[in-house]
Amino acid sequence: MANHKSALKRIRRNEAVRLRNRYQHKTTRNAIKKLRGETSKKKAEALLPAVVSMIDKLAKRNIIHDNKAANLKSKLTKQVATLK
Repeated sequence: MANHKSALKRIRRNEAVRLRNRYQHKTTRNAIKKLRGETSKKKAEALLPAVVSMIDKLAKRNIIHDNKAANLKSKLTKQVATLK
């Protein structure tokens, strides 16, 4: 167990950050799944900027790697472009 006040605070803070990161990551994954399941081009094009923004925020905060973010955005954009 931690012996210092600062260590105890760090433990509490790490847990809060971990839960926030988990929530944001899961929310983004659900948005990606929703976008991939979309069959209407109009709806998908409306949803794409919001999803791309979420992915960028995850990458900026180092929740996901920058390259993973780029790959996700590329694949989603290509998929939306192929819809009719």
